[in-house]
Amino acid sequence: MPYLSRIRINPLRAESRRYLESPRAVHGAVMGGLPASTSDERPLWRIDSDDPHRPHLIVLTRTRPDWSHIVERAGWPDAAGEHALVRDYAPLLALIEPGREFAFRLTANPVQNSPTPTSPTAAQRKRIAAEEDPTRRRGFRMAHRTASEQLDWFLRRTERWGFDVPASRTDPPAVGLEREHIADADLSVRTVTRTSPDRADSAPREVRITSRHRRTFAKNGRGPRVTIHGVTFEGRLEVTNAEVFTHHLLSGIGPAKAYGCGLLTLAPIRSGTAVSG
Repeated sequence: MPYLSRIRINPLRAESRRYLESPRAVHGAVMGGLPASTSDERPLWRIDSDDPHRPHLIVLTRTRPDWSHIVERAGWPDAAGEHALVRDYAPLLALIEPGREFAFRLTANPVQNSPTPTSPTAAQRKRIAAEEDPTRRRGFRMAHRTASEQLDWFLRRTERWGFDVPASRTDPPAVGLEREHIADADLSVRTVTRTSPDRADSAPREVRITSRHRRTFAKNGRGPRVTIHGVTFEGRLEVTNAEVFTHHLLSGIGPAKAYGCGLLTLAPIRSGTAVSG
């Protein structure tokens, strides 16, 4: 039985700053909240920082967790209020059916595979130099860097994930106006509304990019450097295939699931408004 948790994080504590900077540190803390008997579990998580002074760690687990260690080291253990909210996910899963609409949030790692990177890293150059047959080269996983590419990556894949993103309900812009505000150099929040080139229509979709971040860390502490370009998408979706959608809801979307990407969360929509579920 899956559970969705929301844990309050105190950003002024030393351990919290580690969590906010290192996906590897959060992964370890999340795994520490699960019983040893469920060591094969692959939880999904992300950090929501809508309010940078009150971030939350959101976690989806297959079994009921215990987050007391995170509250004690990175929260407000002696303050009033509910520090770690754990909810049974079954009532929300019961709502999933074709045609049902939800408000959603997803932090993902949009990537592509290419056999010929335009600016290969040192590790990629070493691998290319060592290969005996370039025609049998495995593709290199590379991140989509621009907001347009990231949104197109998302829109091209919604069908395989079991949902569609409806056309925007807002009026189209006046002729000559561009509906795109690309994130500036510091990757602060901007809204992006574009249409996937795979779609036959030209209407903008009910989705936007609300944040983008880049995280780099050493795998297993001493291994090769890992770089993740996390992108948060928010909007409205409509379920098209309940079985496929439920599978991706529980198992995650895209790569880097162990490091804060892939968790899709939903809020049921009633009478044109979204309510938490």
